[in-house]
Amino acid sequence: MGGRISEIEFHGSPEPTLGVEWELALVDRHTRDLSNSAPELFDLIAARGVDRSGRIHKELLRNTVELVTGICHTVPEAMADLGETLDVVCSLTDEVGVDLYGAGTHPFAEWSTQQLTEGPRYAELIARTQWWGRQMLIWGVHVHVGISRRDKVLPILSSLLKYYPHLLALSASSPMWGGQATGYASNRAMMFQQLPTAGLPFQFERWSEFERFVADQKTTGIIDDLNEIRWDIRPSPHLGTIEVRVCDGVSNRRELAGVVALIHCLIVDLDRRLTAGETLPQMAPWLVQENKWRAARYGVDAIIIQDSDCSERLVTDDLADLLVRLEPVAESLGCAAELASVADILADGVSYKRQHEVFARTGDLRDVVASIVDELE
Repeated sequence: MGGRISEIEFHGSPEPTLGVEWELALVDRHTRDLSNSAPELFDLIAARGVDRSGRIHKELLRNTVELVTGICHTVPEAMADLGETLDVVCSLTDEVGVDLYGAGTHPFAEWSTQQLTEGPRYAELIARTQWWGRQMLIWGVHVHVGISRRDKVLPILSSLLKYYPHLLALSASSPMWGGQATGYASNRAMMFQQLPTAGLPFQFERWSEFERFVADQKTTGIIDDLNEIRWDIRPSPHLGTIEVRVCDGVSNRRELAGVVALIHCLIVDLDRRLTAGETLPQMAPWLVQENKWRAARYGVDAIIIQDSDCSERLVTDDLADLLVRLEPVAESLGCAAELASVADILADGVSYKRQHEVFARTGDLRDVVASIVDELE
């Protein structure tokens, strides 16, 4: 019969508010390897009484800090919020001897030398997931967008999966792992889905099905808390948002603004179409799964499946048309310039390609790390 089903209340947001979480690694200034120095950084933050300390979070491993915004209304507001926090952290990194690094993976770090952040939640995760959990040297960007009513969440989430490959290809920044070129634009996407509650979401039609799923997960001990469902796109009922966790780590503010603007516009567009009475298009789970793999493997060179008729198209061509279609939405949300910058990212070359170019030129993975650090600075 399954576990006892409890109602999951969705605290709807009256506006399509925005929140951004930006994971950044700490790298040693001399070796360019990962540095387990987050505790020292947090000690400095506490000692200095930094007034933005609530915007700087610990993560699973001691080589990571996460910068988070408050509740924002526009992309420029979110980027200004993040920028202030980033400036605070950068003012302290000299004393720790580290730089901030924004990419989906580190090109040569060894998982065995990374230290776990203290806390029962993290210890339990590693105790359960073992080798795969300890492998998680990965960083991403998470974007929350407010949704007004619970009955909108699942239709928007399922329809948003159609744009999964666009978001992953645009942000792909994890082509190297353990000193090797993986052949993937986003090795992070492939790694993270190995955790038992991670990967693509189920495409539920009714909220009661989601509640049934959560009840079964809790009854069988798979999760203790709702936030342990680590889907690439997931509802966040307590915040009243849909959280998009598709993207690889991002190395600079300009690209981050473009990615955030695209996500904000996509979700608001779907929300408005649903409100207007449209039945939102969805794709079969097996097609969504294939698109994820193609984007992770081939990045901006991926040929993606577009619809239930299995029409196919180069992801960048489809993205170019999408940017034009979303222009009115971006204007209404105050992020027209940021959305337009997505075309510049594609023209200039996305992160995974830039990393390959640096390595082809110098033959030194430390130079790859340095190039990513320089982009942030």
